[in-house]
Amino acid sequence: MKARTRIALLSLPLALAACATGRSAEPIEVTRFVAPQARAQLGDARLMVETAPGSPEQGLALEPYKEAVARELAAFGYVENARPSADQIASVSVERTELDRNGRRSPVTGSIGGSTSRYGNSVGVGVGINLGGGSGRTVVTRMSVFLRDKTSGEVLWEGRARLVAPAKSELAQSGPAAYALANALFTGFPGNSGETIEVEVNP
Repeated sequence: MKARTRIALLSLPLALAACATGRSAEPIEVTRFVAPQARAQLGDARLMVETAPGSPEQGLALEPYKEAVARELAAFGYVENARPSADQIASVSVERTELDRNGRRSPVTGSIGGSTSRYGNSVGVGVGINLGGGSGRTVVTRMSVFLRDKTSGEVLWEGRARLVAPAKSELAQSGPAAYALANALFTGFPGNSGETIEVEVNP
C-alpha cells in the first residue's frame, strides 16, 4: 500500500523562504522503507556517512548532501564516527537532472529513471511534475539514503526524496537543495514503511 500524506516543512532557513519568486518548488516527495524488526536498531548509534556506490554525484558535489544527512540524523541520537568505530553506515546517492519547458530531460549528472527498493517495491518511476504556470527550466534533484548495520551489512532503512524546483531558484542549487531534501527525508523518521509523504518546501 502506498499512502500519501502532505505535511508542512517549517524549519527551512529564512533565505529559502525568500526564494519563492515566480513558480515555487513543488512539495518534496518522500518514500521510506523500514526492514522488519529493524525499528529498535534505528537511532542512538555511531554512524559513518559515505558516498553510495554508483551515485551520479561524487566528491565535493555530494558533500552538502552527506553533511545534511548527518545533521538530520544527529537529532535521533546518531553520532558521526570513523568507519572502524561506527555501528551503522549511511550511504548517500544524489542525482540531478534539468528539464526544459517542454519536459525534455538533460542530465546535470547521470539520468532519471525508475528504481526498485531492496524490499521489492518500485519507487521513483517517472518525473510526474507540473510545468504549468510559467516557462523556463526546472531542476529535479533526487536523494537516496540507505542505513545498514556495519557488521552484518543488513539494510535497516531506506529513504528516497525528490525535489522539483525552477532552475533559477535557490532550491536548484546544491546547498539549499541538500538541506531541504534531508529535512524532508527524515521528517517523522523512520516513517511508515512503503508510505509516500509530500513535504511542503515554502513555509
